[in-house]
Amino acid sequence: MASDGAAGTPAKVTPKKANLLDPHSIKHLLDETISDVVKSKGYTEDTRLGNLKLGIGAAVIAVALLAQFYPKKFPQNREFLLGCIATYVALNVVLLILSYTKEKDAILFTHPPAGSFNSTGLIISSKLPRFSDMYTLTIDSADLQSISANKPVRFSKSVTKWFTKEGVLVEGLFWKDVEKLIDDYNSERKSK
Repeated sequence: MASDGAAGTPAKVTPKKANLLDPHSIKHLLDETISDVVKSKGYTEDTRLGNLKLGIGAAVIAVALLAQFYPKKFPQNREFLLGCIATYVALNVVLLILSYTKEKDAILFTHPPAGSFNSTGLIISSKLPRFSDMYTLTIDSADLQSISANKPVRFSKSVTKWFTKEGVLVEGLFWKDVEKLIDDYNSERKSK
């Protein structure tokens, strides 16, 4: 996103609006904005996990298509179909394990900023529990074993601090809060 002259603030474009009665709409809008803020700080998105999941998903589809269009009819292809079903289930279990162990609540994985001495990027994750207005944002190191890994930093605030009554995101306030959290994470690294 382009800036309007002030470093790190969003450009004056059409306001972002969410349905205040829909927590998924609110979280989606805030998560998109966080991605813009993090990228404006020099971090680039790390898409390796997403690409891996897409590859496994394509393999799942290929197995399903192979089972559907195999040239032999049912009694003759019974073992082949059983193998396809087992492969289909196994690949879906792998996708599920990746989601629960690697992805969790993450909305963005990053590489380290270009030109920095850090050897690890960030994992940005967020939560907006059902029936709650408390949005929690967490920044953690992408590689916890790295020497440049830091302790995670987080904040929790009510989403009512960033939205008007009409559902328009007060982007400047939200950007400042997210930038402060990124700065807190980076200053934690310097104080090690």
